[in-house]
Amino acid sequence: MSAFYDPSVGETKSVPLAKRPPNLAGKIVGLYDNTKEQADIILEAAGADLKQRHGVKELLNFRGIHYSKPAPLETIEEMARKCDVVICALGG
Repeated sequence: MSAFYDPSVGETKSVPLAKRPPNLAGKIVGLYDNTKEQADIILEAAGADLKQRHGVKELLNFRGIHYSKPAPLETIEEMARKCDVVICALGG
């Protein structure tokens, strides 16, 4: 369980961690690029490593509209339908 601080209410909330698979072998991994500089490069390198070292079956690429905006609901729903795990790169 992790604690997150929400400055709008002034108290801490406990949020359970999302379930994680025991390994990535045979999984479909989504790579979400939030459009920040070099996020695509980070994801490409991470994806190649996941396939080579961890047996990821397939990589699916997704890209946000702008780094200052949250992922569109349609994109989130598509990632949830198609992916076992999603990684978001924040770039620099």
